[in-house]
Amino acid sequence: MAQFTAFSAPTLNVFEFLSSSDNALTCVLLPNSREQQGSSHRIIAPKDYVTAEQVVAKNVAWPVSVQSVVVTSRKITQALVDDVIATLGDAILAVLPIQSSIGYQSLELKLTSTIELNTLSHLHEKHAVDCNLVSNLPSLSKPGLVVLDMDSTSIEIECIDEIAKLAGVGEEVSEITELAMQGKLDFSQSLRARVAKLKGIELNLLDQIANDLPLMPGMKDLVTQFKAHHWKVAIASGGFTYFADNLKELLGLDAAVSNTLAHDGTVLTGEVVGEIVDAKVKARTVVALAAEYGIELEQTIAIGDGANDLVMMEQAALGVAFHAKPLVQQQADVAINQGDLGAVIALLSRR
Repeated sequence: MAQFTAFSAPTLNVFEFLSSSDNALTCVLLPNSREQQGSSHRIIAPKDYVTAEQVVAKNVAWPVSVQSVVVTSRKITQALVDDVIATLGDAILAVLPIQSSIGYQSLELKLTSTIELNTLSHLHEKHAVDCNLVSNLPSLSKPGLVVLDMDSTSIEIECIDEIAKLAGVGEEVSEITELAMQGKLDFSQSLRARVAKLKGIELNLLDQIANDLPLMPGMKDLVTQFKAHHWKVAIASGGFTYFADNLKELLGLDAAVSNTLAHDGTVLTGEVVGEIVDAKVKARTVVALAAEYGIELEQTIAIGDGANDLVMMEQAALGVAFHAKPLVQQQADVAINQGDLGAVIALLSRR
């Protein structure tokens, strides 16, 4: 660990200081509000950091906290910073500089004590931000693996619902899909029930969907950025190869695991071929791909939105609930509700 020096800053606009690229290697230790008013802020920076401020101490340790909050937004504003600091108060040990990444910004606050995430709930809609408690995030500086669900995560639609609409059984199938996503139905049973309703559908109808998959906003950025950091990107889906394989080719993904629809060469038979890709299979996929690529499990991320993704998200080092069902948000490590998939990179950008 590099050596750091502490400086005294009697007057300091925290937002302006943390917004400056010149201060990217510093952090601000906030004076405790219970101390005498006018207490100086302290800036922790590398020992060769150039500043006119008074040196307080040399060879100090970078702040160690019991918990961190990371705030991600399209734009970190002065009002947001002020609100976060006012809300967390004396729990704040230090504030790290604002980081920018593919249209998002992030701010990390190190805490001296643990808090409940709902303490920050009022900030979500007021400032259009996501606030998450984090501990050991995977690092972008090392190779890793990110595995995403496909339907309503990597793409904006549920493919089976779209097939059903073309077949005239859309409402029946979507009702079953919703119950399965909420965890109220066994996934494998619900999938077989839905696929059975697709019997007799002509294969060429699937082309109308497969050739025009609506990517989830931020998906291309996510793949590009993870690839640039030497990460592997894969799909593990309870959907179908007909669409997952198209997505793999379109985005240059490293792997795609999904279900195979049975057909007679012309129409669907209403059955699924082989083992169904359920929650357990998705979790196995994370482990298997990590082993195949020689990646430590500590460097894995799983992203999903439904109950069928929970086991996969638990298996990975970081489980991300993306615009997910309430049950999934409660159990995931972090949740993205305001941003698109690009916010995942912003969450990790400082690691």
